[in-house]
Amino acid sequence: MAIVDRQSRREERRQQRAERKRLKQRQEQKEKAERPDRSAERDREVIAPLLGWRHRGGGASPNIPNAVEYQATTAQACGLFPFVTSSKPPSIGTPIGRDLLSGEVVCLDPMAWLRAGLITNPGCFVLGQPGTGKSTFVKRLVTGAVAFGSQAIILGDTKPDYTDLIGHLGGQVVRIGRGLDRINPLDAGPLGGVMGRLTEVEREKLRWEVRSRRISLLMALCTLVREDRIANAEEVVLGAAVDLLDERLAGTRQPNVIDVLQVVEEGPESLRSFARADTRDQYDKRVDDLVFTLRLLCTGSLAGVFDGETTSPLDMEAPGISVDISRVGAAGDKLLTAAMLCTWSYGFGMVDAAAVLAEHGLIRRRSYIGVMDELWRALRGAPGLVEFADSLTRLNRSKGMASVMVTHSLGDLEALATEEDRAKARGFVDRSAITVLAGLPPRELASVNRITPMTGPEQGLVASWSSPDSWQPGARHPGRGKYLIKTGAERLGIPVQMTLTRDELTLYDTDQAIRRE
Repeated sequence: MAIVDRQSRREERRQQRAERKRLKQRQEQKEKAERPDRSAERDREVIAPLLGWRHRGGGASPNIPNAVEYQATTAQACGLFPFVTSSKPPSIGTPIGRDLLSGEVVCLDPMAWLRAGLITNPGCFVLGQPGTGKSTFVKRLVTGAVAFGSQAIILGDTKPDYTDLIGHLGGQVVRIGRGLDRINPLDAGPLGGVMGRLTEVEREKLRWEVRSRRISLLMALCTLVREDRIANAEEVVLGAAVDLLDERLAGTRQPNVIDVLQVVEEGPESLRSFARADTRDQYDKRVDDLVFTLRLLCTGSLAGVFDGETTSPLDMEAPGISVDISRVGAAGDKLLTAAMLCTWSYGFGMVDAAAVLAEHGLIRRRSYIGVMDELWRALRGAPGLVEFADSLTRLNRSKGMASVMVTHSLGDLEALATEEDRAKARGFVDRSAITVLAGLPPRELASVNRITPMTGPEQGLVASWSSPDSWQPGARHPGRGKYLIKTGAERLGIPVQMTLTRDELTLYDTDQAIRRE
């Protein structure tokens, strides 16, 4: 009897479990029917493998790099502030690339850094071996500056490197050369065009500024063709000739070099008085060398480029301006140097005119970025030309203009004729708040260190970018697109790696001629 009761109880419990299971299944089926169907969404979900997909750019990494580990006591570690890595790089201006140490984005714009108080002047000096990407760096600065509303002025594009970029940005391209556009060295340019909008006092002040620019550039060109400095008496005669032409032409047109030559040869009473010559023979002796120098400007190697009226005035409202002087370079260094000097003077004159108009509310105020590439070619033309370039660039801060000077080596500046010129050329680097160094050999870095102090690791880093470490054909140059940005003696430099976009790879390419078959 007891055995039968136990079996019946087991059977009863089994039936209860089965019933509970059936009830649970029915409840689950009911809940499932009430829930929305998300199977399609689950089918679309893709879960990445732990190390990424194993294809190019998929993120797979078989090796995990070792992080640098530091150990120190609490007494020692407290003295490592601001720790062993640099602080966050500035994020003001145009994105240049990523910090090679921290991976942070590095931005740079001389005018934006000046406004933010990071630097004291908007000068930028770019130094590096050929092929390391100096022009690419400057083009990125130019593109960013135009995007932020500044006007880019390429003051003498010698190769040309910037013509395609300025055209792509919707700017103005002026091509200087025989049979092409011309620049009149004595053209007041935009400065002369604003005279009628000013008061009598302001007009007189601006007239003296125009006169000073004309005489300075005319003296620079005479110095270039003579390969020696202009004497004081000759400078006085040139100034008197320019003043006399202003009176004779009375604003009907701009004077040119041929006009100056004719006036000096004519020798009117006013010029003889300034030359302190009582007789015609005495006057002729005083101006004999000057006449030959002016004739060289009109009939010598510079003929056909600077002896006529300006054919393409610069557009003050264009996003950017490129003065292409690459055709002039084929005619010799003198003509190229003259073209660079004229474009520098004309470009800075345009900035001055815009500043005057903005002060009177006639045009909107804007900032500028001026590029002076191949700087050494303009300075080595003749003794004294450095002084002319120095006078143009000293007051860029008050003009709202960032100047970017580019050259291969400080040795280019040290090769100038006189110690006075060399000292002034070194001042270009010294006055630039920002120094950008691409790949440079150790000997060059020693010269840079005397002007812009660098730490040992900084010098070693830049030197490692100067040449490939193997003879393998097709290997990427180790310094391509890598730059060290230095600002001041106390700050550590920012090493940055630039990466180009697809459009930039085409617009910034300066090696197209090399790859042509």
